[in-house]
Amino acid sequence: MAVSYLDELIAALRCLPGVGPKSAQRMAYHLLQRDRRGALGLSVALQRAAENITHCSRCNNFSEQEVCDLCASDRRDEGLLCVVEMPADLLMIEQTQCFRGMYYVLMGRLSPLDGIGAKELHLDRLVKRVQQHPCEVILATNFTVEGDATAHYLATLLQSLGVKVSRIARGLPVGGELEQVDSGTLAQAVLERRELIV
Repeated sequence: MAVSYLDELIAALRCLPGVGPKSAQRMAYHLLQRDRRGALGLSVALQRAAENITHCSRCNNFSEQEVCDLCASDRRDEGLLCVVEMPADLLMIEQTQCFRGMYYVLMGRLSPLDGIGAKELHLDRLVKRVQQHPCEVILATNFTVEGDATAHYLATLLQSLGVKVSRIARGLPVGGELEQVDSGTLAQAVLERRELIV
């Protein structure tokens, strides 16, 4: 028996992270019953994005051009390169408005259990970028087991090339109270304390 269009839609929606069979079914029914116009708009937007969005040749972020707007800007500091795991991480750092350097997006993190190693992250492109444009590299991977492993691997790799490498700090949130903070975060804040200069 042939697969129905409805079953095909439900199966397609399941490719999204965190969407199981029931959620996919609810989404499909909603789009077909209540928002066909939205469904058609979604299909057009998905097709255009899939056909036209690629990776920036310099920072590896999503881009519609060979070089993205951030990399093309003459207002960015070429002497600083912030390495992040995903495009969403880049956006979060940009929202702070405290970093004016360049970026490199890994599009993932080392995770041997998931079959993601250095080859899958295309770290050769990062090495080539650093060799062509010497800079300080700031590692801004997440503070997870995989993120820490990725940062350690990158630090070892880049320092062997004579590159200055730093890691974003972790500790207490702004406005946080000690009694509300978990012990791991508090321990890290104590270990990574800095001397006060007044």
